[in-house]
Amino acid sequence: MTIADSQLATTLASAFSHLIGQQQQQQLPNVVRWFQTCMQQPELAPVVDSIGWKAPVRHYSPSSGPTADPSTPHKQQHPANLGLQPDQAMQAAHAAHEDEVDSPTATANGPAVQPVSVEKQKKPAKGAAKQAEHAPENGQAGSAAQEDPEKKAKKDAKAAEKAAKKAKAAAKKTERDAQEAAGPSDKKQKAKDEAEAKKVHMQHLFPVITIWKKQEHHDYVSKFYLQRSKVKGVLVVLTQSGSHFPGPTLIHPVEAKDAAEVKQQIEQAQATPKGQRKAVTRDMPKGYCPPAVEAAWYDWWEQSGCFKPDPDSDKPPFVIVIPPPNVTGSLHLGHALTNSIQDTVVRWRRMSGYNVLWLPGTDHAGIATQTVVEKDLAKRKGLTRHDLGREAFLEQVFSWVKTYGGKIFGQMRRMGISVDWERLAFTMDDNLVAAVQEAFVRLHQEGLIYRENRLVNWCCTLHTAVSDIEVDHLEVKKRTLVSVPGYEEQVEVGVLTSFAYLLEDGSGEIVVATTRPETMLGDTAVAVHPEDARYMHLHGKFVVHPLDGRKVPIIQDAELVDMSFGTGAVKITPAHDPNDYATGKRHNLDCINILDDDGRINAHGGQFVGQPRFQVRKTVVEWLEGKGLLRGTEDNVMSVPFCSRSKDIIEPVLKPQWWVSCQAMAEQGVKAAQDGTLQIIPSEFEATWYRWLENIRDWCVSRQLWWGHRIPAYYITLEGENARAAGTQYEQMDRWMVAKDAQQAEAEAQQRFPGKKLSLHQDEDVLDTWFSSGLWPFSTMGWPNQTPDFAKFYPGALLETGHDILFFWVARMVMLGIKLTGQVPFKQVYLHSMVRDAHGRKMSKSLGNVIDPLDVIEGITLQGLHDTLTTGNLSAEEVKKATAGQQRDFPDGIEECGTDALRFALVAYTSQGRDINLDIKRVVAYRHWCNKLWNAIKFAMINLGQDFVPASNGGALQEGPHLPFACRWILSRLTAAIDTTVKALHEYQFSTATQAVYSFWQYEVCDVFIELIKPVMSSGDAPTQQATRETLYTCLDQGLRLLHPFMPFVTEELWQRLPHPNITPSPAPTHPTQPQASASGSHTAQNGHSSHPSIMMQPYPEPQESWRNPKAEESMQLADTVIRAVRKLRNDYGLQRQRPQLFIQCTDRGRAEVLSQVTGEMSSLTSCAEVRLLEAGEATPSGCAPAVIDATTTVQLLLAGILDPHKEIEKLQKEKAKVEEKWSALKKKMAAAEYAGKTPAKIKDMDMDNLGKAQKEQQSLEQQLHDMRQLLQ
Repeated sequence: MTIADSQLATTLASAFSHLIGQQQQQQLPNVVRWFQTCMQQPELAPVVDSIGWKAPVRHYSPSSGPTADPSTPHKQQHPANLGLQPDQAMQAAHAAHEDEVDSPTATANGPAVQPVSVEKQKKPAKGAAKQAEHAPENGQAGSAAQEDPEKKAKKDAKAAEKAAKKAKAAAKKTERDAQEAAGPSDKKQKAKDEAEAKKVHMQHLFPVITIWKKQEHHDYVSKFYLQRSKVKGVLVVLTQSGSHFPGPTLIHPVEAKDAAEVKQQIEQAQATPKGQRKAVTRDMPKGYCPPAVEAAWYDWWEQSGCFKPDPDSDKPPFVIVIPPPNVTGSLHLGHALTNSIQDTVVRWRRMSGYNVLWLPGTDHAGIATQTVVEKDLAKRKGLTRHDLGREAFLEQVFSWVKTYGGKIFGQMRRMGISVDWERLAFTMDDNLVAAVQEAFVRLHQEGLIYRENRLVNWCCTLHTAVSDIEVDHLEVKKRTLVSVPGYEEQVEVGVLTSFAYLLEDGSGEIVVATTRPETMLGDTAVAVHPEDARYMHLHGKFVVHPLDGRKVPIIQDAELVDMSFGTGAVKITPAHDPNDYATGKRHNLDCINILDDDGRINAHGGQFVGQPRFQVRKTVVEWLEGKGLLRGTEDNVMSVPFCSRSKDIIEPVLKPQWWVSCQAMAEQGVKAAQDGTLQIIPSEFEATWYRWLENIRDWCVSRQLWWGHRIPAYYITLEGENARAAGTQYEQMDRWMVAKDAQQAEAEAQQRFPGKKLSLHQDEDVLDTWFSSGLWPFSTMGWPNQTPDFAKFYPGALLETGHDILFFWVARMVMLGIKLTGQVPFKQVYLHSMVRDAHGRKMSKSLGNVIDPLDVIEGITLQGLHDTLTTGNLSAEEVKKATAGQQRDFPDGIEECGTDALRFALVAYTSQGRDINLDIKRVVAYRHWCNKLWNAIKFAMINLGQDFVPASNGGALQEGPHLPFACRWILSRLTAAIDTTVKALHEYQFSTATQAVYSFWQYEVCDVFIELIKPVMSSGDAPTQQATRETLYTCLDQGLRLLHPFMPFVTEELWQRLPHPNITPSPAPTHPTQPQASASGSHTAQNGHSSHPSIMMQPYPEPQESWRNPKAEESMQLADTVIRAVRKLRNDYGLQRQRPQLFIQCTDRGRAEVLSQVTGEMSSLTSCAEVRLLEAGEATPSGCAPAVIDATTTVQLLLAGILDPHKEIEKLQKEKAKVEEKWSALKKKMAAAEYAGKTPAKIKDMDMDNLGKAQKEQQSLEQQLHDMRQLLQ
């Protein structure tokens, strides 16, 4: 029995036990006995024992099938039974190619799979193999042939392998038969089933390692380790601790040795004491690992004061306030985009010499937060806020905010945003509450805030008024059913209902039409056009309301009535329609409110009292029909208003509220944009800005909530009088007293009513959340007090936000800022695009495409995504729909990407004026790019050498003979990349900036420069090598600084590993989990470096005119045309490792001279043994493959001796025959008589496209055959 036998046995055991059915097993008794013999051999014992437990082994006999080995009792193997702690399980996984790991797990279909081992190929031990022990035939281990057990075992192993192949073929046949029996199925479902089947087969056919983990081990097990695969054939099945084998939650190939290294790397990084500098050395780990790279740096930056502005600095200030997210919310990708853009700008400005203040904070989010807490209260205790009372309920809200309000800060920190946390603000902080009260009182004193009984947008679900810009409009063209909260049946809209009012004198009727029949209960007039001849005889007459018999006047109104629409007569309901309200004002009509706050008919509705509004819509029509007054219904084009928060249909309702007069302030906002005091970017939003401000309406700021800034207004009631209740349409407007507090209000009330006893009651309503948010840029700086912060940091430099809140927030900040401080609150407004999913759809929880940024940073399984849907308020149907969306978009979950990749992707997507269709795959691609960047730095560090110290004077980078061509070229490209990036950042062209940085690193440093310096570093002279090292270092140092604002973590990690002339590297760790971390220290600045040992405090690169070298760039550009042509030739001829000679024919002497100077570079980049320019008239060596670059230049790649032309011609002829056969079949199909008449146009187009492709393939193959035949001449 050899180790090879052990390996083969353990590898095939899983397939034999579970892929091959019992019936097939019974037909292979010799294979069964061979397995039984192998599994009992002592050679396997050290492997099994090495992980601390005995693997249960099932045995098989031809007669009775699987039975348990009596020597190893078979039982449910839970992690606790195995004696494996999470770390031990990880160690076992790490040793997968050296030691054996056996664990029971579950397949995707549920049944337990007995795991088998993976062992590294080892040389057989010296000496004869031990003979297999005999065991009973029936259910016990069988016996191998004693005369030659090794030979017999190998023979049986081959039989087992063949059996596995046969079983696999049989399984496929069974699957095909089942599909044929079932009939044709949906292609997408079929593909899905096939993919699932492959996954199941993978679990059967490959060795399995099972890892149990506790929650705290999630970083290194469930994410990164399962993605760094190099060795195929090992599956990792991740099972949560305590689970009873529900099936694998994540399956991915993994190299165990890499996992061990990464685990140690992560633990070492995470062991850094909080706030101290992470220990890094020039010796770099094997690859990029986001959890390890991102650990510790943020705390060190914060502890070192990197995020704080200097109040005494004479640097120009750069101030930006964060758009405050909802305090109880969590970041989604829209927030992640905002944070990524802002932090990019902030880090760039900080590195560019500005005294930066980025102020963070959260918004109390009145409606959103109160709704969440009310639902929680009802769910947990069955109570409403009214059961608790105002004060007790507010205590519940503050408790909720304290408990859940910090989640968003953790997300912000993970995103790496460099805000000044010491200035963290909350709109309900005492100083901000005082600022809100001051603003309200001042605006009221100036007559800009007033109380009036006017129509508001009432949301019956939220029980509050909402502003115009919180109303969405659905355009319908005909009868349409829509869902409305609180109604089981959908509500019909888009219908025009006509009915008649009978004239009071009995002389006839007048017909009116409405899209809201229920509102006729509150009609107080019928309007006609004064010039409409049809109704002139009715001027001054009345109709009778069928509900209560009251007289309703017929009025004339040219402003409202369109004679050509409908009957030319219009019903007037002043209390429930904005146009009717204005008409009622003009004609002094009564206003009859028919709705209560719940949307039910009130006492004015007569027999319909208590009925929900949309039920009454039906019953009123039935009632009119019963009275013989219904005249018909028809489809109608209309706009239906919906509350943007609750999705309820908005009802215009007459209520006394507080209003802000906006016209005068809006004029100042228009003027600021026109004279350049305020710059709006992109400029195309200026037209929208002007249009909205020039047509602005007064702003209702009352909200019928308890959570928020309670309005500082007090209603006065005199003793002994029958006071009308505040908040009703009958309240006395002159009884309101606006003051900062109750004491001031009472004092002023006594002055208004001297000598009278009175009582005060503060308004129950709170202010619109956007009112306090409108003060955010200056209330957070201490206004109305003249604080040092207000004096130094107001106004701000930039406001960055999404264009969707241009009116909600930006316009109001500008209006209130100018009015209350005399200055615009910021000089620039940058409006970023909206983040949509990969399909261009708006992010929506019901679609399942709302993604937590942390799920992209850390990775998440598909089940994990499904679980996020159950924590919200989605209905069962919405959860089902969202689950299907997640299954479709993220079938394998989301791979761990890290913060840097997510940030870079979001910023790279940002193009002014365009929405972002974010594809997570692109984020994954940037994560892989981080690994390439890591490897490039790693290679560069090797070439720099351990003793390299960069020159402090930069003299090595001056133009001279010691500076090779490649160095001159890369420095020129570096300064061009710096120039492009800085200009793009100034103009907020983020896509351009990221492309410039990416291209420099990817296409110029990694693809070209590093390749060019390899021969120099291996065989160049000392001065050239030193100059190359200095240039390489400069590219790394400057390139990382250039990239830092976009990717802060990986650039800090890599930059710290570079040698610096004025910064001492961190010492090497003395223990793998106890690194020696050093706090920030003081260093002497020189050679463009800050004394602070962090990249984020270094100067941002500036273009260096001395590095510009147009000649070198032109030469490299010419060389690049040759390189591309040669690489295409290599690809066409399938050259991999071969290094042929390259000859260049160039008739242009100038170009030839340039090319002659870069032959070495072309040789390195084309993998050619030699590059030689042919002299004029010199013949091309025979056996070359040519490629024409242009009229003056041709390259010849010598293939003689590299390829066998005869074999290549034979291969090409076979390929050509296949293409010709395909082409002929297609031509025959298209020539058929019925093709033209019966074939769909789509199929015809596809066939024509395929025909064209086949013709091009033929032409390409003909050319390749011609070229290959030339090699034979």
